[in-house]
Amino acid sequence: MKNSRVLVVVALVWVIASWAVEGAGECGRTPIGSVDSLAASKTPRAKVPPSCCAKVTALIRTNPRCLCAVMLSPLAARAGINPAIAIGIPKRCSIRNRPAGKRCGRYVVP
Repeated sequence: MKNSRVLVVVALVWVIASWAVEGAGECGRTPIGSVDSLAASKTPRAKVPPSCCAKVTALIRTNPRCLCAVMLSPLAARAGINPAIAIGIPKRCSIRNRPAGKRCGRYVVP
């Protein structure tokens, strides 16, 4: 079961990378690799790694819609990412200029 989750996360990163190459989807040419954010997107009390916070900060600054697209993707759901928890990562990282109050699907950024 654990190996299949790792495989799904790798597939998610691969799909996002292919979007970056082709310029398709919400992410356009934004390079991301959020494997280090996986634990923080499943458990609300998990410590968010500094590398994850740095990537989320950069993504919010350059393309905030991409973050939402990643969190709500079918591959993210298969990896066990809980969008209701993942949407709070910017707040848990203490990002000042996060899109608080904006909608991401049915979720509102805290």
